[in-house]
Amino acid sequence: MEWYHALILGIVQGLAEYLPVSSSGHLEIFREILGIDIPGDKILQFDIILHAATVCSTIVVLWHIFKKLLISFFTFRRDSDYYMVWKILLSCVPIAFVGFALKDYIEEFFGGSLLLVGVCLLVTAFLLAFAHFTDREKILVKRDGRIESKEVMEPAEAGRDITWIDAFIIGCAQAFAVLPGLSRSGTTIATGIVLGDKRSKVAYFSFLMVIIPILGEALLDLFKLVNDPTQQGDTSVGVECLLIGFFASFVVGCCACKWMIDLVRRGKLVWFAIYCVIMGIVCILWR
Repeated sequence: MEWYHALILGIVQGLAEYLPVSSSGHLEIFREILGIDIPGDKILQFDIILHAATVCSTIVVLWHIFKKLLISFFTFRRDSDYYMVWKILLSCVPIAFVGFALKDYIEEFFGGSLLLVGVCLLVTAFLLAFAHFTDREKILVKRDGRIESKEVMEPAEAGRDITWIDAFIIGCAQAFAVLPGLSRSGTTIATGIVLGDKRSKVAYFSFLMVIIPILGEALLDLFKLVNDPTQQGDTSVGVECLLIGFFASFVVGCCACKWMIDLVRRGKLVWFAIYCVIMGIVCILWR
């Protein structure tokens, strides 16, 4: 892998981890475009680094919320922040089951398939469009004989806080998003909006709930790396590429996280549905 490969993939990961376009799918696409033919088991170090970078960017951008949750949880305050942490933990149960029981099977069976990436991008587009047209923070008004969509004047009064059932359902949506091309952020945020939750709450919840699964996956990959003698001392991805990939993913991820939160608040995710349709068709035709 060349340094510019690491830079491009880091930028792609930083953007696609937060924008509803699937980071795993776009990494597959760009590896194909760049002609990177390093086997999946040899590029494991690089994937761990990219995951660590996105976790760091999430914590930095949402530190004001993350700190409150930690203080409330570890001091047993029993307030809304305390219970929100438990809801986040509940949402991680489905992905934990998939990660421990099915991760290797999914990677072996579905990994590297542009056809699957294309189909899943189309599914992502459908979810985003469906969420847009069922958004309870929008109302329909009749103007000059036409039905138009208009934002509710007081968004804080529209939608509801995330319930325990909502948290588990959103967690199940995240578990399905392990398929390459099915956007994790797009799937979880769209699911929350369809359930009737507040957009801003869903966006924060979606980004916070992924910290534990990403760290868990990184630790599993690291354990696999340490215990696999065939990968120890591997030089397919050098230290320079690891550092470039980390910083590119971290910096771009910070910007993308802020941008995505603003887009969710303004209900603009439907434009990404159009993008996912285009990229999905390209992947299917390119396979």
